[in-house]
Amino acid sequence: MCDRQNTLVFSFDICSPRINAYQIHKWLDETVHIKEGEVRVIQIDGPLRKVYVKFISSESMMRVLQPIQGDINFHHVNGEISKVKIDIAGVGIRRVRVSTLPPEVTGTQIINVMSNYGDVKHTDSK
Repeated sequence: MCDRQNTLVFSFDICSPRINAYQIHKWLDETVHIKEGEVRVIQIDGPLRKVYVKFISSESMMRVLQPIQGDINFHHVNGEISKVKIDIAGVGIRRVRVSTLPPEVTGTQIINVMSNYGDVKHTDSK
């Protein structure tokens, strides 16, 4: 598994109106002030309402992140305003799905193994 280095994730409210790629690119340029030469790739995850922006360097990423302080507004064409949360990608809670284990494996055993990689917050046996 690779870590997302020099990447910011812009998380739009899941209830906000859908926006297209053009609107996102225009917003990143005009509102967030991301310069074209600072970006390696932009990935749009429509169903989860997230936009990942991978920068060429950590300095470029921090130049964008520091003045924003966590939240920024997105103005929709219908006049609605959505708050967009900005984080460094790969930091925070991760969801891990473990499948095809024998029924004899207990939740405690899974927690013990997964604790080697970080704090286990919750388990679910669906």
